[in-house]
Amino acid sequence: MHTECTSMNRLAQSIATPEFPERAIMTTIIECIPPAAGKPNPDLKALKSRQQAAWSSGDYAVIGTTLQIVGERLAESMDLRAGQTVLDVAAGNGNATLAAARRGCEVTSTDYVESLLARAHRRAEAEGLQVQFKVADAENLPFASASFDAVVSTFGAMFSPDQDRTAAEMVRVTRPGGRIGLANWTPEGFIGQLFKTIGKHLPPPTAVKPPSVWGTQNWLSSTFGAAASAIVAEPRHFVFRYRSAQHFLEIFQTYYGPVLKAFEALGEKGSKALSSDIIELVERFNASGDATMVVPSEYLEVVITRR
Repeated sequence: MHTECTSMNRLAQSIATPEFPERAIMTTIIECIPPAAGKPNPDLKALKSRQQAAWSSGDYAVIGTTLQIVGERLAESMDLRAGQTVLDVAAGNGNATLAAARRGCEVTSTDYVESLLARAHRRAEAEGLQVQFKVADAENLPFASASFDAVVSTFGAMFSPDQDRTAAEMVRVTRPGGRIGLANWTPEGFIGQLFKTIGKHLPPPTAVKPPSVWGTQNWLSSTFGAAASAIVAEPRHFVFRYRSAQHFLEIFQTYYGPVLKAFEALGEKGSKALSSDIIELVERFNASGDATMVVPSEYLEVVITRR
């Protein structure tokens, strides 16, 4: 029987940055209780199948390549060393993969969308980087326990349907003393709000946690805390830059699988309403001061040291 866990947090560490006020990192004592009667259990297998189809549609690599700086920054925050073994989980088109390989690491890059790994493979070949690529499910990683010095995922693992299992798998394959590095969109940031906007038109599955919980310190602490000797989480921003709000919409509607599928499902009338809401969202976050789009999107950069 599945249980639900509530957490009692205690202050472990504070982080202060020039851009952000002091924020607390929490360690967690977890208390598990039985689920409420009658609460539906989500069909995670069916959800995974739909998600895989969504990420296989469009061409995520068109958008993914713009996010490369996130992988580079995460590699530096993790202090990756030449010769270390690194696993990239839900690697997409390989941003964190390339960042680790550029630092001399022995990298294994995984995703359950084979076409995205093929794009990552071509990028690595173009730079003369040696990387192992393997089609793999983040919820069932085909590697022995404690196989890697570091495990990374940028905007990937957070989208797995069974989030607790994915987190447990990442912990399992990391050696004691090794590090897990994550970049996860926050609920309050632009991408978190984009998915919330889509959810108003196409309600998400019931009883499934939103991907953006990976961008919250409480969830990270309750999920990884028992296996971690340290969790350092720092809010950062990736800036989306497009010619206009309409240009952003056209690119995401064409190439970003989840948005593409949302528009396909809504039909003409629903698509017009969603388009209007997305344009309004962009305008709310836009910091350009002109007709172009310059939108900072908050994400949480996380480095977990395995106990």
